[in-house]
Amino acid sequence: MGKELIIVESPAKVKTIKKFLGPQYMVLASVGHVRDLPSSSLGVDEANDFAPQYQVIDNKKNVVSELRTAAGKADTVYLAPDPDREGEAIAWHVAELISDKAKDIKRIQFNEITARAVKDALAHPRALNRDLFEAQQARRVLDRLVGYKISPLLWKTIKRGISAGRVQSVALRLIVEREDERDAFVPEEYWQFRAHLRGETPPPFRAELHKMDGKKAVIPNAEAAQALESALRGQPWRVESVEQKERERAPQPPFITSTLQQAANQRLSYTAKRTMNIAQRLYEGVEMEDGSITALITYMRTDSTRIADEARTAAHDFITATWGKDYLPAKSRVYKAKSGAQDAHEAIRPVDVNITPDSLKGHLPPDQYNLYRLIWSRFVASQMAGARFHDTTALIACGPSQWRAKGERLLFPGFLAVMPRGKDEADSELPALTPGQELTLDKLEKEQKFTQPPARYSEASLVRELEERGIGRPSTYASIISTLQDREYVSLQERHFIPTDLGRIVCKQLVEHFGRLMDVGFTASMEEGLDKVAEGKEQWVDLLHHFADDFNPTLAAAAKNMQSVKGGIPTDLTCPDCGKPLVIKFGKAGQFLACSGYPECRFTSNFQRNADGALEIVAPQKPELEKVGECPRCGKDLVIKRSRTGSRFIACTGYPDCDYAAPFSTGVLCPRCGEGRLVEKSSKRGKIFYSCDQYPKCDFALWDRPIPEACPRCGSPYLVEKKSRDGVKIICPVKGCGYVKEDDHA
Repeated sequence: MGKELIIVESPAKVKTIKKFLGPQYMVLASVGHVRDLPSSSLGVDEANDFAPQYQVIDNKKNVVSELRTAAGKADTVYLAPDPDREGEAIAWHVAELISDKAKDIKRIQFNEITARAVKDALAHPRALNRDLFEAQQARRVLDRLVGYKISPLLWKTIKRGISAGRVQSVALRLIVEREDERDAFVPEEYWQFRAHLRGETPPPFRAELHKMDGKKAVIPNAEAAQALESALRGQPWRVESVEQKERERAPQPPFITSTLQQAANQRLSYTAKRTMNIAQRLYEGVEMEDGSITALITYMRTDSTRIADEARTAAHDFITATWGKDYLPAKSRVYKAKSGAQDAHEAIRPVDVNITPDSLKGHLPPDQYNLYRLIWSRFVASQMAGARFHDTTALIACGPSQWRAKGERLLFPGFLAVMPRGKDEADSELPALTPGQELTLDKLEKEQKFTQPPARYSEASLVRELEERGIGRPSTYASIISTLQDREYVSLQERHFIPTDLGRIVCKQLVEHFGRLMDVGFTASMEEGLDKVAEGKEQWVDLLHHFADDFNPTLAAAAKNMQSVKGGIPTDLTCPDCGKPLVIKFGKAGQFLACSGYPECRFTSNFQRNADGALEIVAPQKPELEKVGECPRCGKDLVIKRSRTGSRFIACTGYPDCDYAAPFSTGVLCPRCGEGRLVEKSSKRGKIFYSCDQYPKCDFALWDRPIPEACPRCGSPYLVEKKSRDGVKIICPVKGCGYVKEDDHA
């Protein structure tokens, strides 16, 4: 029997697949893409229907040579890259490079890397799908045209090395416009009232102000608050009505790419990029306790909530064996895919529901264990009965006001058995209440509040916004976010995106001169066009011609009209040396302040924005020479110094003869990996942050200075120093704890 060759994308899959198949199968990896457009030129023949000029990627020439040699020895070559458009493109390019060597080429795909799935794929090969390939090719050419032609205009008018992107620039616009909304927001005062009440039987409970004189309660200022308090004084509190009903809460569908990224960001603080990297390893296979390589989840790039019948059956069997038949829904749950979903693959789920997270604890790295637990729990919960609650709502009258109290009691946990509620979702029961019953007021609380501006985007909310608006595709969200940060268009502070001055000016230039390209609706319509190409309903060349008809005249106008800002962006600050206005400039090391009187005045400085967003000059730090010990290498003194960007580090005074150096440690053990220590670092723009010294093995980081002191309330092993408009406070970093250390000098 002759040899069969299987070509996959990732080397990690090779070992996993080899264990399923006999010795007649060779398994090799393309290691991602093998061909692409050239990096040194446009690589698209616009006059010839946008014909792409592909070339073998430099560092893949040896890989291609190995694939060609192996293809020549095989009776059949099975192309098995990932089951999506990108994977189809890889398969297509590999096929073209080995076609003169291979006797027979077939395409196979599988949603999970199991013996059953791989053997079933081999038994049902198909031809390469030209429509999927051309959809990917159209996207690649579109992105090349936009990036290659607009970026030079930004180099000319702002600074070299920055870039524009068809989708990333629209994502940047969302972030910038949200910040503009926040800047324009004018807070409005209002007062919140709570009444602490008790009836004839416990427990005491709390009611919120609901209505005034039959209308929605609005207490706009201190005078109105005082007037209400006076009006209530001495008035009886009486139950007006009590409504009780049973409510069922249904589980959420299993994860798709975007919802996994959102949940991992919200619950685990993982970035979209980190989530996808971990999921890739779980999909390709991890080493188990017995040394075997086992794939744990299905393919992680999907926008479908569909699951296979056998997976649903396995889940039902597991639920019945673990909790009993009462925990199964009356009818099997089938989730409807959202409009526009490609539905090519299943939802993200465990390959084998019987491999529980508990069985893997201690055998997987913490990040893999945490993500697998999230995926496994969500999948199992999605096939369980709903949770049932007994809800009570009481309306309470006092003088001209009406108050509302709500309580709930869990009757049946259902899916909550596998996905327990958080502490803030615990039951809050009301006592037995009857209409007309008089209540006792224990305390009346009033608190001044101010309306808040719209929240900045977190990774989770930005992914949700991109998905809801049809911008990009789930598989691209991680790279979009990474590019915005790598280009220094946005910074991530307290897990929320803030546009930099560079990001703002890039966005301004693009919106002014490429309004249609930067339009959210237009970007979404382009995605729909690419979907039509993938479905065979539109020709990729027609799509590109339609795009170019608008893009090319716009590009020509922008080249003529886009004004340079290399002279600097004006600020309200004046030069301390000569009194002329300071401007923001963008250099190789980031943005900085410079005197508009250059070259007569050469003043420059780093800057920062205060809590109100106003610019502040950052005075240069004088070098610190505080002795902290002896050099372990040469025995001379170790001292604290500062890097060019502002962070402290430990260095030997014997430099340059001895170049020993070490990061400045906070003494706090890394809460994520438990191995490293949190050390002081600084970004290119001079902002201090703290990260694990085991990077890149562990990428935990935070902006607030960690303090090696345990929280007395929740037991967190460290506290953080939090700077705000009210000054500096020492607080617990654990969400929901709320501990604030009292000032020792108060």
